[in-house]
Amino acid sequence: MNAIDLTPLYRSSVGFDRLGSLINHALTAESTTSEYPPYNIEVLDENRYAITLAVAGFSQEELDIQVEKGVLSVAGNKATKDERQYLYQGIANRTFERKFNLADYVEVTGADLSNGLLTISLKKEIPEAMKPKSIAINQDGNVLEHKAEEKSTKSDKAA
Repeated sequence: MNAIDLTPLYRSSVGFDRLGSLINHALTAESTTSEYPPYNIEVLDENRYAITLAVAGFSQEELDIQVEKGVLSVAGNKATKDERQYLYQGIANRTFERKFNLADYVEVTGADLSNGLLTISLKKEIPEAMKPKSIAINQDGNVLEHKAEEKSTKSDKAA
């Protein structure tokens, strides 16, 4: 599959290069990606999210959660092989790894394991420097012209 040309987006936007790589990665990702374990992504409010994975049969020690370079990784690794003999085994206890791309300023705030569900809490915290701010508008429309005239007048007087 060919990559999408995002050139028109880049002409009028700054800082969206990560978006382009995310889209291209999503389109070129393996179609054989396992759907195990099933998961939900929930919006709790404007800046809070939760990812819940069904990890029945895994203990807390067999699960690993890491965040690196904007990617949340959740891995489950069964410590020992079960010595039981099954007539039928419908509960999957296989090793897995799930990855989730996190947007800028989204941080993992905690994780809980209860009743076979692993819930990872996320919060989007935009730094104060990145929040919208009001810019005062001067009443004098020729402020820049006026300052330029002052500089040329001063240099004329010095000469």
